Amino acid sequence: MPRPTGNVRLKAARVAAGFNSQQDLADALTEHAQSMGIRGLSVGVRQVRRWESDNPPWPQPDCQRVLVHLLGQNMESLGFTPPWGSEGSPPDLVRRTLAGGAAAWGLAMGPGRAAAVSQPATAGTDFEAVTRSHRRLYWSVAPTKLHPAVLAHATLGCALLPETSDSTRRAIAAALAETYLLAGRIEFFDLSEPTTAHETLLFALQAAGEADDPLLGSAIIAHMAFIPGWAGDQEGAQERMIAARTYARRALASAEFLAWLDAVEAECETRCGNTRTALHLIGHAEDFLEDGNEHPSPQWMDWFSPARLAAFKGNTQLLAGHLPQARAALLQALEAMAPGEEKQSTVVYGDLAAVEAASGNPEAACEYAGKALDQLALTWYATGMDRVREVRRALTPHQHQSCVRDLDDRLYDWSTTLSVLRR
Repeated sequence: MPRPTGNVRLKAARVAAGFNSQQDLADALTEHAQSMGIRGLSVGVRQVRRWESDNPPWPQPDCQRVLVHLLGQNMESLGFTPPWGSEGSPPDLVRRTLAGGAAAWGLAMGPGRAAAVSQPATAGTDFEAVTRSHRRLYWSVAPTKLHPAVLAHATLGCALLPETSDSTRRAIAAALAETYLLAGRIEFFDLSEPTTAHETLLFALQAAGEADDPLLGSAIIAHMAFIPGWAGDQEGAQERMIAARTYARRALASAEFLAWLDAVEAECETRCGNTRTALHLIGHAEDFLEDGNEHPSPQWMDWFSPARLAAFKGNTQLLAGHLPQARAALLQALEAMAPGEEKQSTVVYGDLAAVEAASGNPEAACEYAGKALDQLALTWYATGMDRVREVRRALTPHQHQSCVRDLDDRLYDWSTTLSVLRR
């Protein structure tokens, strides 16, 4: 009987990378995960032993990323067979696209892999141009239409990295990080898919590291703080905000960027029930915007303004029960919003509706909620719809009034019912 040989491909890759024992690889994977920003991943020697067995199990997504990045080969080349079959594909289109990009990227950045330079210097400029276009289109194109295009662009960027070097490589890596950040923002804010957004933002952070762009890294990590923050995980949000502020210090961030970091942390604290802390952070952000500094904001930072800060403030005051102050801040935000900020206006209308509902004014609440629905019909934004749904729940004591029934007729028509009920 022939002796079983195990997963010879992984063994060969391990030895070729300089890891003579399974324990050496386990230790290296654990350490490498930390350097990639993957929190809490610990690989033991027993796990490596299973991977090097005759029938290696398909690793978890975080383990896949670290294996690919550390050993410089994709999963199939390392001897693993995906659970959906070698000729099939995973059921989730988003994960399939991201996994394909990650595999190509792992080949590009694995240790000892010299890039085969074949792309001209203009490749970086051309790739950046599409990234900028997607950034602008985000404010007007339906997320379900834009999202696949952004992911396809990210996959192209992963394929281009092995074919570039020096400044062109850094330019593509930075644009790739921004592209993955945009995809993660769509997944979290527009499509309400926090788990997928977390995976995507990890790819964005990896690209920012390849570009050596700490300010972009700070922005990505701060977006990652929203995920535990909105789930009420204060510790997880605070940990990410500490990291985001650390990266911002390295980059000499603008006053506007620092104010935005305060606003992000304020929203996370608000979601965790700490409105007093949140209002202090917003006051600090207002000081930043008033005082300013000599450092300019990056062009890609198009999601923040004094009007957005006023909207943050109004929401926090609403949840703190400071209704007159919340109304004033939200009306100020609405008045100050520039063209192109229609998505954010749905959130402000929703919060104004919540203020009126809490103040016992169901007619005014329904009027603001109707304005939010008007805008949502033009520019869909899941976060804005969440606000309208919260208002409708607050109006339950008034549900027999005609204004609330009229709101229900709009909220549950054919165009919105599926959006509401799937959430």
